[in-house]
Amino acid sequence: MQKKYLYIIIPLVIILIGVGFFFHLPKTSEKGYTNIVSSENQHSKPISPETCRDCHQKEYTDWQSSHHFKAMEIATQETVLGDFNNTTYTADGVTSHFYKKEDKFYITTTDSDGKPHDFEVRYTFGFYPLQQYLVAFEGGRLQVTRQSWDSRKQRWFHQYEKQHIPHDDWLHWTGNAQNWNLMCASCHSTNLKKNYNPTDDTYQTTYTHLTVSCESCHGNTQKHLQAVKDKNYVKGSDSLWNISEQHTEILRCAPCHSRRGEIGGEFIDSNSFLDNYLPEIPSTPNYYADGQVLEENYKYASFLQSKMYQHGVRCSNCHDPHTTKLKAQGNQLCLQCHDTEKYNHQTHTFHQPQSEGSLCVKCHMPTKTYMGNDIRHDHVFRIPRPDLSAKYNVPNACNECHSDKSAQWANTHAKKWYGNLNKNNHFDEDLILGSSSKNPNRIENLKRLLASEDYPEIIKATALHYTSEIPTQTSIELLKSHLNHNNEQIRYQAVRGLNNFPITYYETEILPLLKDKIRAVRIATADLCLNHYGLQAALTKNGFQKAFNELESFILHQSDFASGSAIAGDFYAKTEQHQKALKFYQRALHKDKTLNYVRLNLATLLNGQKRNSEALKMLQEAASYEPKNAQIVFRLALLTYEMEQPELSLKYFEKTIQLEDKNPRVYYNYGLLLQEMGKVKQAENIFLKGLQQWADHKDLRYALYTLYAQQGQFEKAKKYQ
Repeated sequence: MQKKYLYIIIPLVIILIGVGFFFHLPKTSEKGYTNIVSSENQHSKPISPETCRDCHQKEYTDWQSSHHFKAMEIATQETVLGDFNNTTYTADGVTSHFYKKEDKFYITTTDSDGKPHDFEVRYTFGFYPLQQYLVAFEGGRLQVTRQSWDSRKQRWFHQYEKQHIPHDDWLHWTGNAQNWNLMCASCHSTNLKKNYNPTDDTYQTTYTHLTVSCESCHGNTQKHLQAVKDKNYVKGSDSLWNISEQHTEILRCAPCHSRRGEIGGEFIDSNSFLDNYLPEIPSTPNYYADGQVLEENYKYASFLQSKMYQHGVRCSNCHDPHTTKLKAQGNQLCLQCHDTEKYNHQTHTFHQPQSEGSLCVKCHMPTKTYMGNDIRHDHVFRIPRPDLSAKYNVPNACNECHSDKSAQWANTHAKKWYGNLNKNNHFDEDLILGSSSKNPNRIENLKRLLASEDYPEIIKATALHYTSEIPTQTSIELLKSHLNHNNEQIRYQAVRGLNNFPITYYETEILPLLKDKIRAVRIATADLCLNHYGLQAALTKNGFQKAFNELESFILHQSDFASGSAIAGDFYAKTEQHQKALKFYQRALHKDKTLNYVRLNLATLLNGQKRNSEALKMLQEAASYEPKNAQIVFRLALLTYEMEQPELSLKYFEKTIQLEDKNPRVYYNYGLLLQEMGKVKQAENIFLKGLQQWADHKDLRYALYTLYAQQGQFEKAKKYQ
């Protein structure tokens, strides 16, 4: 049986950026669960926002009006916006009750057992356009209730309405998907340490401030505070954050404004994002094929594609970092840099002045709605391309407004007004064609992306990702040629891409990256070596042990996520730590019962330990989730044969062929079983049917040759020698 291994990146979703103020967390919930989340200081002398206020009154005042300040607060009469005046809300088969008792707020709704329970609301999350609510559970967990308050329409709603989510589903509000510690916490509090314990699946999450306060962006301020107290201090001489550098500023914003995974372990004070995070690249299925935003991906990977980024624009050119508001309204924001006469004119917009269509953002920052009512702009700042929509079915800004018209209609007008829509030689069409497995020439599109000096590095990293899907020597050479690129995102994708190919093609080039200066690259290289060498052989490679330790630390840091537990199971199976693998596989299924591939991996592990009855039960359970999955049924056939249950094995083989006839091994093993059971004629027919599809298959030919030879039919046998 083959084992499916998962690669190591986990794109975790961060729900909403925000801040609240500093309080001690209460210790118990209404249900009696213990909440061990605490605000104990485990960091080097953090400085409170009030200390900063002494010298930075304006910034402090601005911050108090921001989304950051209000994103996570203790639930009080002042902070709770939802209607808790003995109201009810019914949606998706569940009626929830909202009420107050003394100065506390409660929601009666379904628990993980499917029955209604009362839950005390401990914290508010956000305030506009929606507010969410947090409830304390055992094991140090905080969970986000499904019921949210729509601050625009002043109503209760479900973010993903018309979806009935069973109480034992991963997506239920009591489950892994709505866990604060895992999904939200690091971007809502200062100096947050998740402190997940993979041994007992509990949290002891800590922070220095409940809010995203000054130190969230400026780092540890002790040095600064000491400097300004010196009598010889000159104002501005001790800069905590040199905001004149674009890279430094974006590095501060990116951890919470990107779709990324945390590497975990000790935080590295680094100038590289990939020393602490694994950012998502703009590839399908999370992005459209041309790089436009599709899923909830935040801003970072979009912005890095943009001409704005390439020309030195940074976040604070448009956003006030303390109020979190835009620095100007409407087109005036863009006209800080762009020429008024050229761009803020009907000869450019071809829409009436002051109309919606005359707004820069309508054409260059199309929107998508997330979390039910949160409208967000794509930060790729591209020219609308209805011509590409007509050819490749990607979206364009024109048809976002003119949804009753076709892409061809929009393209006709755009060409009439602007002429060639790709006069600036944009990367989008090559990226679309390079992403498509149906394009026989996709490697040529990808080579163009990689060769250009004008295209963003994140697009080149994406091109390498797609290159790794093409099983050719050219792909290997392209990936190899980027292993020493000066951009760490490109190096990282090159390493990950080569994981798809035998290590003999690039062994000399890959091994030095075990000592790469960037942690993400070291981790990816250790993962590759482990996959291709096995643990014992990999341990002989220079630099592997340290990189391997970082890989294990990363995997354990992510193992509170359901798929993270599955990856931990794979990791320990590969390193032959079978009891640990068993524990993490079982935990993954406990967190998310729909992870059917975990059942297959677990069955493989149990089979290797001669625990075939348990392996059979696991495969049968997998088949109940996917009864039309031929691969699962085939594995059942092989396992029951191994368990000396030929009649049952026969039934599984018959069903496998009914479901799918594209695997020659099914015919080979099915025929052998029939022959062994004395059903020679049936075995002959199965071998012949297989050879009708795979005439040159060596095993099928040899099996039929042997069958005829054993029957003394030597003339027939000669045909298959």
